Amino acid sequence: MQANRRPVASLWIGERLQYLNQLCLSSHVAQGHPVTLYCTDRVQNAPEGVELRPASEIMDIPMQIVAETSASFLSNVFRYKMIKATGAIWIDCDAFCHRPFPDEMTHIYAGHGMRGALNCGVVAIPREGALIDSLLDYYDNLPPAPPWFNKNQRKKLERQKDDLPHAVRIYRAERTAFGPQAFTWFAQQTGDYARALPSDRLYPVPFQLNDIFYDPHGRVEGWITDETLSVHLYTNGTRPYWRKNPPLENSYAWRKCRELGIDPAGGLG
Repeated sequence: MQANRRPVASLWIGERLQYLNQLCLSSHVAQGHPVTLYCTDRVQNAPEGVELRPASEIMDIPMQIVAETSASFLSNVFRYKMIKATGAIWIDCDAFCHRPFPDEMTHIYAGHGMRGALNCGVVAIPREGALIDSLLDYYDNLPPAPPWFNKNQRKKLERQKDDLPHAVRIYRAERTAFGPQAFTWFAQQTGDYARALPSDRLYPVPFQLNDIFYDPHGRVEGWITDETLSVHLYTNGTRPYWRKNPPLENSYAWRKCRELGIDPAGGLG
């Protein structure tokens, strides 16, 4: 294991991690990356080797906005403010580190699923430049409507209640307008879209097939290549059953938990 690998960081809103989040954070520790988890609360069950820090070091998290949207919503703003402040690689808490991130790789992001849009579950971009400036300006100075919204999205936005915070109105019109849609749009505007890695590097398994991680007969490794760095587990799309029950023996999730000493029974819910 190489010492002094690049730092990675994420955000957690709440007091307890689910077992897949424990697994994914531990995987980065195991690969030698210093891992910081910024928290809104006192997290009770962070894996060994993960440094916990207050989210307020990066930005105040408006919990009333979180309550109107989702726990992951504000992470779309937080990640770029964190990158700007620290230069760390952003990792979602459901991104499993398959191989260490190369020291020389300045741009780490890729398309996912079957539609070609960029995902922002793992992101490294320069702290200075048009892309991060555009993203931060978008979040800090929300326009009346995101510039890429089509007619139907704009109609959905117009139907939202006027007394809602504008960010919430945008979210309810289009859930990914702060996440992949924004990242894809601004990367296209700045020319950084062309720097995207192939999907097998960060999202080898398409989102639409995420049940494969819990299938003892599934072949997750069939999607993984010699160039894969991260395997996204897509916990936002996990079926309720897998949130409440441990993974089946010999499934990818079960095998990786066993490799890294994670007890799934202790992180269900």
